[in-house]
This record gives sequence, C-alpha cells and structure tokens, in this order.
Amino acid sequence: MRRVVVTGVGMVTPCGATTELSWEAIVAGRSGIGPITRFDASEHPSQIAGECRDFDPLAYIENKRLREGARFIHLALGATEQALRASGFEPNDEQKERVGVFFGVGLCGLELIEEQHSRLLEKGPRKISPYFIPATISNLAPGQISMRYGFKGANYTTTSACSSGAHAIGEAVRAIRYGHLDAAVAGGSEACITPLGIAGFTAMRALSKRNDEPARASRPFDKGRDGFVMAEGAASVIVEERGAAIARGAPILAEVLGYGATSDAFHLTQPAPEGEGAQRAMRLALEDGRIAIERVGYVNAHATSTPTGDLQEIQALKRVLGDRPPAWITATKSVTGHLLGAAGGLEAALTVLSVQTGVVPPTINLEEPEDELSGLDVVAGTAREGRFEVAISNSFGFGGTNVTLAFGPA
Repeated sequence: MRRVVVTGVGMVTPCGATTELSWEAIVAGRSGIGPITRFDASEHPSQIAGECRDFDPLAYIENKRLREGARFIHLALGATEQALRASGFEPNDEQKERVGVFFGVGLCGLELIEEQHSRLLEKGPRKISPYFIPATISNLAPGQISMRYGFKGANYTTTSACSSGAHAIGEAVRAIRYGHLDAAVAGGSEACITPLGIAGFTAMRALSKRNDEPARASRPFDKGRDGFVMAEGAASVIVEERGAAIARGAPILAEVLGYGATSDAFHLTQPAPEGEGAQRAMRLALEDGRIAIERVGYVNAHATSTPTGDLQEIQALKRVLGDRPPAWITATKSVTGHLLGAAGGLEAALTVLSVQTGVVPPTINLEEPEDELSGLDVVAGTAREGRFEVAISNSFGFGGTNVTLAFGPA
C-alpha cells in the first residue's frame, strides 16, 4: 500500500486571511472571535462568532465570477490557492487526470439561500438568480476547485456535520493509497454566520451566550463553558503519493499515517456514552497506521466547548490513551471558534503544522478545568514546543459521525 504525505497547507480563518497569519495568531492564543458584523444580531441570544473579516475574495476570484459561488466556495478557493502555492504543485495535463478534489461542507451557501428566499417572497420567482443553485450546492466547492485547476480525478463533497473536512482528507488519502489517484486537494469550508444559521443553533441551545466577552466565550474543557462559538473559514491540504512528492522535490510537511471513521448509532446530536464511537475511531486510526499507543505524543481534540461533548471526549481519550505517559492535548477551537464542516480540515492542517514545526498551539480560557481532566496533559494558556512521533486530530459530528486522522514526521 502506498504512503501519502502532505506537501501544502492553506487556511482562511477568523484569526487571519492567510496560513501564516492564522498560524501565528493561533500559536499566540489570540482569539478570532468577536461581535457579529455580517448582519444585525442584536435580537439574537448569541451575538458573537468567528468571522473571516480580513478575507478578500477578489484576491483569488475575478469580480465577474464572484456570483458563481456562495461565500463557502470563495473561502475554499482562497485556501486551496494558498495550499497549491505552498506545495509548488503544478502537474501537467496528463498528471491532472490522477489528481482528485475532496472537500467537506456542512451547510453550504446558507447566506445566499436566505437572500434568494427573501427575493422570491418580495419580487417573485422571475427574480431568482440563475446562479442560485450552482452557487449554493455543496459539491461546487470541490467542483470549482477542479475546474479552476483542471484536476480531473474524483471530485466530490463529504457532508458529515463537523467531521466533513476530516472525512474529505481521509477519503483522499485512501484513494491515493490504493492507487486510484496520485494526488489530491482535500479539506473543508463553511460559511454559516447568517441570521438563520445563528438562530438555528441557538434554538438547539448549542451556542455560547457570553456576548460581553467574545474572546473568552469558547472555553473547551472549562467548567464555565456554555456552548460553542460558530465560526467560518476554510482549510486545504495537498496530499500526494510519497515517492512522487520526493521525486519532484516537494516540501513534505508530514506523513498521513492513519484514518479511522465510525458511527455512534446512538443519538441525533449527543455522543455515545463515554465517547464509545470516538474511542473506536481513534483505535481504528492507530490500527490503520500500525501505531503503538505509546507513540502518540499529541492530540488536537475536537473539544467544541459544549457541556456534554467535551466530557465524552475526555472519557474517550482516557480510555484510549490509558495509563501511559500523557500525550499533549490541545483544543484549538478555543481560539478559532467552531468552523462546523470546515473544522476537521482546519484542525488536521494545524496538526500537520505542529508535526512540522514541533509547536503545539494552546488551549485558551481554561480557567477552571473539569475534574475529569485529571491525568491528561492539556496545553493551556501558552504554546508548547517539542517533538513527537505521532499526532492525531479528532473530529466528531451530529448524527454520531467520528473521524480520527493520524500524522507523523515525513
């Protein structure tokens, strides 16, 4: 079975419009969360979010083509262009037939759906944009990437709630391992900071209402957490067959060692008791990579800042990691907020950068840790430096969908 490496990373996040700016802020623990500016949220119980305020789609897309895609597509194109530049990946026409695009999206073009629905009610059906459907359907994130760069391999969207981006990377890796492709663009994108998006998650009692202190609102593993903070953004990675990447002199950032995916088969929104499905995803990823548990030195936790979800992940981590010396654990959503369908892509990309640099971003706002954290080594407050053999990134979503990706030095 062929080995797969990551040769490029691209990000657009609430912490910065580029990979470099995002990584710098996340490592420094500078929160990207603030008051909502994309619409008047004054009547909403939750009025804070992680917006990509500095992102300019015109830096990546011609003005006349902006209407062909909703914001989640713009973000995906921005992150992918950055990843391709960083990788130096420029396949010829023949090679492009074996390059795929796998992108995770949760709720697609929600802002455009709301806008066009209002137009329908106010002005009638003849005023709906002819671009409405292709601009909003999920698969046009990878579709637009494929068309822009001429990548003609498999091209589709994985939609699995908060695991979407992680599933996309895992499926891309499998396609390369088994010889169906030689390379792929993979990641996730989401843009749901809209009146309906915020109201819907608020109705589920999922969002934080700490409106007076946005930077302190996302607080995974902390006893004072009251829900997650919605965020938008995109992350893209370039994955390649290792031999081909070495042959072209690519900058190899990390190797993808394992991929595990499971289902809780338990509840609409709540994880299975003790994170049973999460446990199996982690174990499958380690089994897939033939990784002894003792080699795991770092975990980028899913840790959304919800009361139940965080506790279940803590229990799952303890069950899987056991009594061995504790791995470093961090919850980067404390800084970025929760990117929903893009979260798994972003956190996998951050894990790759941690493997490459030996720097683990901090978990901020951990002021009163849950008692259950005892025995786990959470990187709190400030970043930590050191080397580790294996790092894993966890992503779990509504419907009981679980993904773990394992990475190691190239």
